[in-house]
Amino acid sequence: MLIQNKDIEQYIAPGRHVHLVGIGGVSMRPLGLVLKGMGIHVTGSDMSASASTDELIGQGIPVVIGHQAENIQGADCIVRTAAAHNDNPEIAAARAAGIPVFERAQAWGQIMKSYKNAVCISGTHGKTTTTSMMTHILMAAQTDPTVMIGGYLPLLHAGHRVGHGDTIVLESCEYCDSFLNFYPTLAVVLNVEADHLDYFKDLADVQDSFHKFAMLATSGVISNGDDPHTVEAMEGIDHITFGLKEGNRITATNMCADWRHFDVVCDGQFYCHLDMGVLGKHNALNALAAAGAAWMMGIPGEAVSKGLESFHGAGRRMEYKGEFNGAEVYDDYAHHPDEVVATIASIRASMPERRLVLAFQPHTYTRTKALFDDFVRELAKADVLVLAEIYAARERNTVGISSRDLAVQIPDSIYCETLPDVTAYLKEHVRSGDVVITMGAGDIFRAGEALLK
Repeated sequence: MLIQNKDIEQYIAPGRHVHLVGIGGVSMRPLGLVLKGMGIHVTGSDMSASASTDELIGQGIPVVIGHQAENIQGADCIVRTAAAHNDNPEIAAARAAGIPVFERAQAWGQIMKSYKNAVCISGTHGKTTTTSMMTHILMAAQTDPTVMIGGYLPLLHAGHRVGHGDTIVLESCEYCDSFLNFYPTLAVVLNVEADHLDYFKDLADVQDSFHKFAMLATSGVISNGDDPHTVEAMEGIDHITFGLKEGNRITATNMCADWRHFDVVCDGQFYCHLDMGVLGKHNALNALAAAGAAWMMGIPGEAVSKGLESFHGAGRRMEYKGEFNGAEVYDDYAHHPDEVVATIASIRASMPERRLVLAFQPHTYTRTKALFDDFVRELAKADVLVLAEIYAARERNTVGISSRDLAVQIPDSIYCETLPDVTAYLKEHVRSGDVVITMGAGDIFRAGEALLK
C-alpha cells in the first residue's frame, strides 16, 4: 500500500519544481502536462526516448534520457513511476539529499482535490473502456474535462486531456492499492476479481481494497450489482448498482442480440437510448456504468446517447488493425481469463461463422500461475491458438512457469518462443475469412503489426 504523505500538498503547488522519474509513462506524461498547467516547473527523465518524451519536450518540459543522480538538481520533490525502484540513481540521490519522493498516484490524488467532480473508474477489468466512454460523454456534454486513461483514445489522439472545466475523470487502478491515494467525488466499481496476486493475498484482500476505495467517495458510489464479488465488496457502503439483472437502479431494456442497442433506465425512468459502435455484453455493462455515472452527475441523457454513439473502442480494445490475405486482424488488451472469455464471446456473437485465430501473450508470471486453469479453459475456446512467451512486465520468473506449460494443457495449441515466430506462424496458417486477434497486455500487438507489413 502506498503511504499517504500529508506534506505532498505543499509541493504540488505553483512555483514548485517537481521532477518526474519515468516521465514518458502512460500516466506520467499527462501528469507532467497537468502539473505544468498548474504553474509548476516540471522536469523529467526516462530510460529511452519516445513519442511521449518528444511531446513533453515540445510542450516546454525538459526531459533527460537516462537516469542519473544529477538529473534531480534543483527539484523540490520527486514523483516516480512504479517501475522506478529505490535503487534508481535519481531516487537514491533524492533520498540521500532529503528530497521527498512521492508516487504518481499521490500526485494525481492531490491534483483531483482541486476539481468539483472527480470521477474515478475502477475494476479488475473494463477500466480503460469505461473511462473512454465517460470521456466521450463528458465531451459531448461540453464539460471540458481533464482526462487520464491507461490507453489510447482516438477522440483525444492520446490517453489524456488537459481541460479547463470542473471535472476530472481518471482510470483508477487497484494494484499496490494505488487508488487509495485518490480523492473521488464519484467512485465507479465495474467488477472485482482475484488479480494482481503478486501484491494481494487473495480475493478477499482484493475486495477489501475496493471497499476502502469506495469509502473515499464523497458524493456517490456506483457498482456492478450483477457481480457477486463486487456486491460482497460493497457491503456496508451506501451505493447505487448497475446491471442487467432485476433489482439494479440503473439497468437496460429493449436489449438487442449483439448488445449494441438498448434503453438505459434509471430508477424506473427512461434516461437515454444507446446505439453503440462496440459489441458484447461486457461493453453493454461498461456503458451502463458510464451512463449511470453521467446520470448521477446530472448530465442530460442526450449527451450520453451522442457520446456513446461516437465511441468505437479505445486503442487495443478490439482495435481493428487491417487485413491480411482476406483475414481481419484485431488487437485486444485482454489479459485476465474473464476478459478473454468476454472478447471471445463478443466475436462469436457478432461473427459466428468466422474462424477465430487467437495469438495470446500471458501478462506476468504470477497471474499466469494463479489463474492457470482458468486460462486453459478459456483460451481453448479459440479455433486456432498461438501462445507467445509470458510478458514479464515488472516481474522475475520466480514461480518457474512458461507459456509452454499452457500449450501442453490446451490441445492443438502452438507455442512460439518469440514474437517473430508468432508472426511467421500466422503468415503460414491464416486463411481468408479468419478473424485474427493478438491479445495481451504486453507487446503481442507487434506480432500482428508485423503480419500487416
